[in-house]
Amino acid sequence: MKSEVYPPGYTITNVTHPDGTELPDWETVLAVIAHPDDESFGLGAVIDAFIAAGAIVDVLCLTRGEASTLGADQSDLPGVRAREITDAAGELGVRSVRLLDFPDGALETANPAVLAREVTAAIRDSGAEGLLAFDTTGITSHADHIAATAAAVRAGEAHGLDVLAWTLPDSVARSLGDSFLGRPDEEIDLVLTVERVRQQRAVRCHPSQAVPGSALWRRLELLGDREYLRWLTEPRPA
Repeated sequence: MKSEVYPPGYTITNVTHPDGTELPDWETVLAVIAHPDDESFGLGAVIDAFIAAGAIVDVLCLTRGEASTLGADQSDLPGVRAREITDAAGELGVRSVRLLDFPDGALETANPAVLAREVTAAIRDSGAEGLLAFDTTGITSHADHIAATAAAVRAGEAHGLDVLAWTLPDSVARSLGDSFLGRPDEEIDLVLTVERVRQQRAVRCHPSQAVPGSALWRRLELLGDREYLRWLTEPRPA
């Protein structure tokens, strides 16, 4: 087993499981993200797969994305991004979006216990049976992503909920550039076949962020109909 250290100082233990091709049988799922558009560009196809399997999905977004350099010419970028995530959630079939106002670009400076309490509140309100988040790498090395996942893990472990993380294979991450961090095959627990129609519709609901030809679009092309996931907590018996 291997430990990974999060800023600011927590440690969790990651465990290896046999490869799988099926999502956990959760009836209610809470996706914990840092920014509006993470639910679409990042988790969109996985959220769609959960909903197609009959699950109810809610989204907790910890910031309003106000620090993005994309769309910075907008007079009210936080308001624009709030509308975008609401529209995208509708395309995906998400039940609800809880949008908080922790500082975008500085989420790692927020009190980890406070972030975890917000995740706990969303767990209680949604009745979530499991949590979905980005990998501990942050995928693009973004400190906000890492802090959001750390909060999900902390709350999940405190409340006996498993945390499933979206990740990238090393080969795809290398193709996307130095800021992307992937995983070797032996650290990937689940390879999921996905549809991307709803995800692509949801992404297009984020015109302030969906720059044509960006690495995020390239990521969808490289992965085709596959997404890769790993457990951040030991899965508990059904």
